[in-house]
Amino acid sequence: MRFVFKTSYDADIRWFKHGAQLFWYALLLAMMIALPLVFIISGNSYLLGEITSVLIFSVACLGLMLLTGQTGLASLGHAAFMAMGCYANILLLNAGVPWLIAFPLAGLLAGLFGTIIAMPVLRLHGVYLALATLAMSIITGDVIDLTEKWTGGVSGISVPDISIFGYTINKYANPYAFYYVALAVVVICTMFYRNLLRSPSGRSFAAIRDSEVSAQAMGINLTRTKATSFFLSCTMAGLAGAMFGHSATYVTHETFDIVMSITLFLAIVVGGLGFMHGAFLGAIISGLIPVLIANGRTLLSTTFGININIPGLESAMFACIVIAFILFEPMGLYGRWLKIRTYFELFPFYRKDMFRRQKSYLKTERVQ
Repeated sequence: MRFVFKTSYDADIRWFKHGAQLFWYALLLAMMIALPLVFIISGNSYLLGEITSVLIFSVACLGLMLLTGQTGLASLGHAAFMAMGCYANILLLNAGVPWLIAFPLAGLLAGLFGTIIAMPVLRLHGVYLALATLAMSIITGDVIDLTEKWTGGVSGISVPDISIFGYTINKYANPYAFYYVALAVVVICTMFYRNLLRSPSGRSFAAIRDSEVSAQAMGINLTRTKATSFFLSCTMAGLAGAMFGHSATYVTHETFDIVMSITLFLAIVVGGLGFMHGAFLGAIISGLIPVLIANGRTLLSTTFGININIPGLESAMFACIVIAFILFEPMGLYGRWLKIRTYFELFPFYRKDMFRRQKSYLKTERVQ
């Protein structure tokens, strides 16, 4: 059992609670850096490509977690902002802008685009806000078709390779270099997210999530804070979309569809809504399901001679997982880990109802 003694107010906002936590995160980063060596020895880069896709998806989950989990604004249209980042990156690269400039600029353009669109719907709450963002995701394909001159429309458009100081990086030509680029993007976005939570802006986001009435009474500008949250969330989604385009190497109007938006939302719910770790856990689950289904089909076919080809099997499995978590573990995977850790830390004084959900709204909010 570990006791953390806080001797200053800075202890609440420092990066790590204690030295052991710093050690484990440093060890995890070292393992991720050394991971390609395992696939270089084995000569199989397929699984490395799947891990890279999980890293890219986790950036998009971080962006949505910032908006939905941290600020309490439900969004079902983040695939539209991923598409904006992807196509902006393509257009900038085709115009001759270096990747080190085009990539972050594409994310900023996606954030600006998302903020402009989100401003009219910031007064909406709950399911109405979710439906408004869902509408944005639905019309994304039509907008891409109408702007065929720049996006390629139905035919699609190829994504230029990454070029850093003359070194060309392609997912299929040199997957190991592409993995390190994706890992660097994830580390930077994670550090930004963690630092944001320690800042006054991050605390303002949490205040709006818990109670808009109380946050407004404390002097927080609701419209400006929500717009800031939308901007930062859409920026991270745009960066994820740009990396996703490099991973796919070719994108069409069907690449960023409504299914991707819903998958992002369900991933953060399964991972643990409101927890930064939940974004990574949800991305891992959503990335492992297709791999498990493919390996399961191969095993059944080679061992028992059973061929299973059911359309929509991946979506059905993911839906069942989400329903199970909503019924039995609303706090997600990371919430379950917190309960297990707390049980061993407090044993034998752990109480069963310690994590029971309570009504979090105020009486003044019932009339809204």
